[in-house]
Amino acid sequence: MDGAEHRKQVACRGVRGATVASADTREEIHRATVELVGAMLEANGIHEDELASAFFTTTPDLHAAFPAEAARLMGWEYVPMLGGVEMDKPGAPVRCIRVLLHWNTDRRPQEIKHIYLRGTESLRTVGHSVESAASPGVGAGLRARPL
Repeated sequence: MDGAEHRKQVACRGVRGATVASADTREEIHRATVELVGAMLEANGIHEDELASAFFTTTPDLHAAFPAEAARLMGWEYVPMLGGVEMDKPGAPVRCIRVLLHWNTDRRPQEIKHIYLRGTESLRTVGHSVESAASPGVGAGLRARPL
């Protein structure tokens, strides 16, 4: 057997996450985005160069900043990013930021940890591993460039 037979298959997998900004300001949208993305990277051991792309959405009540801008300020120079606005569904969380990271990994879907912070746990996918704000150390030790 050569080394190629021992390698795991790499696939592009989705990693979901959501959080809520405490206010519609640039600073709060950036803070919430950095906290969420940092927790997603930390929980899964993701490195920036393993990301194929990132898709950010916000609820219609957030106008002050793009979440992708916060990721750029974290140093994501080569990760393609896109943003959009969620539909305005009655009863949906307000000031909500959602992220879908496309991650090149050899992990199986069942091994991926999806992160839901600040009361967004109701948005999780049933049957998937979920980490919430109650988890100790979420976002600890994260660094972002100044706004």
